[in-house]
Amino acid sequence: MKTTAVLLSLFPSLAAAQFALHDGDRVVFYGDSITDQRLYTFYTELYVRTRFPRMKVTFVHSGWGGDRVTGGGGGDVDTRLNRDVFAYHPTMVTIMLGMNDAGYRPLDQGLFNTYSHGFEHIVDRLKKEDPGVRLTFIEPSPYDDVTRKPNFEGGYNGVLLKYSDYLKQLAAQDGATVADLNNPEVDMLQKANASNPTLAQKLIPDRVHPGDAGHLTMAESLLKAWNAPSVVSSVEIDGGKLGPVQNAKVSGLSSAGNVLSWTQLDGALPFPLDLTNQAIKLVVDSSDLVSALDKQTLKVTGLTGNYALAIDGKTVATLTADQWAAGLSYATQDTPMKAQAFRVMALVRERGEAHNQRWRTFQTGWFGNEKAAESEKNDVMKALDRYDAALEREARKAAEPVPHQFTLSPVTG
Repeated sequence: MKTTAVLLSLFPSLAAAQFALHDGDRVVFYGDSITDQRLYTFYTELYVRTRFPRMKVTFVHSGWGGDRVTGGGGGDVDTRLNRDVFAYHPTMVTIMLGMNDAGYRPLDQGLFNTYSHGFEHIVDRLKKEDPGVRLTFIEPSPYDDVTRKPNFEGGYNGVLLKYSDYLKQLAAQDGATVADLNNPEVDMLQKANASNPTLAQKLIPDRVHPGDAGHLTMAESLLKAWNAPSVVSSVEIDGGKLGPVQNAKVSGLSSAGNVLSWTQLDGALPFPLDLTNQAIKLVVDSSDLVSALDKQTLKVTGLTGNYALAIDGKTVATLTADQWAAGLSYATQDTPMKAQAFRVMALVRERGEAHNQRWRTFQTGWFGNEKAAESEKNDVMKALDRYDAALEREARKAAEPVPHQFTLSPVTG
């Protein structure tokens, strides 16, 4: 916990967040094809890397398409747990199952009983293997009955919500965290459908598997369940004097004429959102994603006229004095910090691909079933493990914030 303690001493606002993950945690995401997409899990990992750059947390994406509580194409549930969960000695496990278990039909009591008994078996095995493991039950993500008509009265998502009710009860009984990835996603879909029904249909194109943008709000819901802090950084300047600051260090604040300048070192990076992607923009506009997880703000009072903000010499925004007094949220602007976060994004994505190749191609895929050249195959897996670990180190290194020069200058004409 030493590195986290140092971080909190430098940026004490993080201490109040009580985020669910800690230095040294090992997180396994367990589930079916929606987890196997490695998107909401990817965004969750990316958030942790950029928001807590000094926190050492390991992530393993162990979703398998078609899985139920009894298992599936990757083996029966106990094979899956032994190979894909316990082997990593996790301290936190998320479980997301139900989409396949409910059978894509009206509520079937027999299927529900199989699900409840099977889910409890998974929980019992997790607790027996490691009594200290922390569990997060993820309510099944939605079947899209919003942008298209339900296939039967009440819709399949209505069935999934009954499975969600069961998970809430089980979580309360077992002391687990529960994350609702259904209702917030439906709310987002409803707003998106109202503003752009054609594009909204593409957020969950087959009604089951969200696209890249659709997974953003699912990651948000999981992170909210883990008490993820919303603030990247916040700085206030009042009449040329430094005001309240959150998760940042400001030095060298000076006023030369009507120009304010200072050096700012944030404690985190913004979450990298590509708003040129129309689907991502639609999701951002149809949700509270930015205000809930990506607040990077500057508020300056005592100005008159219009002022332009430049970071490292690049203009970010030009606002009136009243607008600066209200505050600018610039996490989604093209800043050097956001560019740095995209570099972290690329490393996090590549690390996930390396692990998936090791697991699905060599350990459990066709090559994994071939006994010939087994020694060489093991060498490849060990090399991919080293590459995985190296990319994780590179991602943490790339996420270390650096100081930037801020200048606020009057704009004439």
